[in-house]
Amino acid sequence: MDLPIGISTLQRTDRWIGAPLCAVLTFLRKIFESAGPPGPRQVRRILFVKFAEQGSTVLAYPAIRRATEVVGRENVYFVVFEDNRFILDVMEIIPKENVITIATQSPFRLALSALRAVLRVRKIRIDAVVDMEFLTRFSAIVTFTTGAKSRVGFHTFFGDGPYRGDLMTHRLLYNPHLHTSEMFEAMVEALTRDPAVLPTFDFTPSADQPLAKFRPSLSDVAEIDALLQRENPRIGSAPLILLNPNASDLLPLRRWPALRYVELARRLLERYPDLFIGFTGAPAEAAPNNQLADEVGSSRVIPLAGKTTLHQVLVLYTRSEILVTNDSGPAHFASMTPIRVVTLFGPETPALFSARSSNTTALWAGIACSPCVNAYNNRQSVCRNNLCMQAITVDDVFEKVTCIYDSFKRSTRRD
Repeated sequence: MDLPIGISTLQRTDRWIGAPLCAVLTFLRKIFESAGPPGPRQVRRILFVKFAEQGSTVLAYPAIRRATEVVGRENVYFVVFEDNRFILDVMEIIPKENVITIATQSPFRLALSALRAVLRVRKIRIDAVVDMEFLTRFSAIVTFTTGAKSRVGFHTFFGDGPYRGDLMTHRLLYNPHLHTSEMFEAMVEALTRDPAVLPTFDFTPSADQPLAKFRPSLSDVAEIDALLQRENPRIGSAPLILLNPNASDLLPLRRWPALRYVELARRLLERYPDLFIGFTGAPAEAAPNNQLADEVGSSRVIPLAGKTTLHQVLVLYTRSEILVTNDSGPAHFASMTPIRVVTLFGPETPALFSARSSNTTALWAGIACSPCVNAYNNRQSVCRNNLCMQAITVDDVFEKVTCIYDSFKRSTRRD
């Protein structure tokens, strides 16, 4: 289960080019950057750096919202890979013109686009940057070269992670016992503290973090209803459960065995005669996902992979009862809607990466070698046989889905 070439190339570049660059920039920082006056620093404009993984951007919502409270919505900016800006626009938490994108079509385009992004940031005169990437060198380099006087990021004090130099003014320890959303919130709070006292500071993340909400328009809903009707005229207003096999996931170890989705669909359809099942997925996943839909062998299955935009997928979630997916972007997108979500975890832990919505249920086998992917190993693993995902049985998922669905039907009848 090798990583796709694009991701593999980025990781190798980050290691073999990023590490020496971080060392050089650290040397230059020691020579030319003064410590600054003691105490907290004044912040007027905040930039977030989070290149990839739109699901993590959803988890960052409380942190971004906190930043807007500190400096105002119009003074919060975000640097992100071009293909990952969608969710920022959907959350509508900062102005669209404040989102700065970096192209990733090739290493040359990446470098050129990153340079342009840094020049734009310097022109804006950003004075605080929050690097939300987990111990990557590229994000540390971009953060440092913005010229911001305050830079928050994770630092490996005792060699307890990938070397990324000493480029942050507000150095924090990555806490593997704190949920990612809470860690992001702590990073923003660190801007209000004297950098000399960090990484120690007396901050407790809020217990009730605000959640991003997606509200479709009436025309959005009508568009999805028409799509479902076109794909299967029998559906009408019947209940719909979505299965997301995620066949081209960037981290293949997170996949649940594909044929188990087929078995799960068959059992759900047998249990509930009025139920319809939809198979979702991105355009790159259309062929394998829609083939799985065909293998179910039922007229109440709707193959939807590759037939919706990301925006339409969110609208589809508001129309559906339950989503079953592995730990991936859709699990977090769905948390912005009322849909119930069953998320299957394996190489990563729900304690750190599960969606924060009360409508989310995580299934995790918890075998001895899981989780194996984390910030310290650059989210790579030597595993080539994801026993952690295989340990989650169809019975496990079926039991959880039916429990949620039966409870939902009972509450609907009461209403």
